[in-house]
Amino acid sequence: MGSSDRLFNRQRTVHEILGGGLVADVVLWRRGNMTMGILLATLAAWVVFEKSGYTLLSLVSNVLLLLIVILFLWAKSAAILNRPTPPLPELNLSEEMVNEVGAFIRSHVNDFLSASQDITLGKDARLFFKAAAYLLISIVGSLTDFLTLGYTSLVVVLTVPALYERYEDYIDSFTILGCRKMQQLYVKFDSKFVNRFRKWILERQKLS
Repeated sequence: MGSSDRLFNRQRTVHEILGGGLVADVVLWRRGNMTMGILLATLAAWVVFEKSGYTLLSLVSNVLLLLIVILFLWAKSAAILNRPTPPLPELNLSEEMVNEVGAFIRSHVNDFLSASQDITLGKDARLFFKAAAYLLISIVGSLTDFLTLGYTSLVVVLTVPALYERYEDYIDSFTILGCRKMQQLYVKFDSKFVNRFRKWILERQKLS
């Protein structure tokens, strides 16, 4: 199958797209023992949280509280016994770091606004369907809790890419065919309804 028959005309393999390192090996089950260990450990943590009623926020809060108490007692005992204090790094934000973060946020906000404008004006059908798919995640999130959603997402990450790599020829051909059908339907919908609506708005503006 040539690159033109692949999704998004890609020329790299799934393993290369995922980075080609340890993470790609784990996700694609090339290190099956490690992948299975991650799934089992995550499943055990999910069961413990679900059965005990312990939340992730309470766990993080208790761990941070314990850490602060240990560091406080360490510092006090070090002052009394004339020992070195805890080796903490200097917590300080430089002006350069703040400027870089601000520029990063501004760039992504501008990209988001530009994409939103393209979707609203109907300039990019593919981007519209992507945004609709992403927004459907909020519906899934409202049906379950954070831990269950996180564990389910991990299972999806550790199964879907591996299955796709195994059956990518079939999946690519059917997906490309489906995308072409959807684009044809969108063109028909745009010509029948959206263009008429735009013409109606222009006519109303001329009359007013």
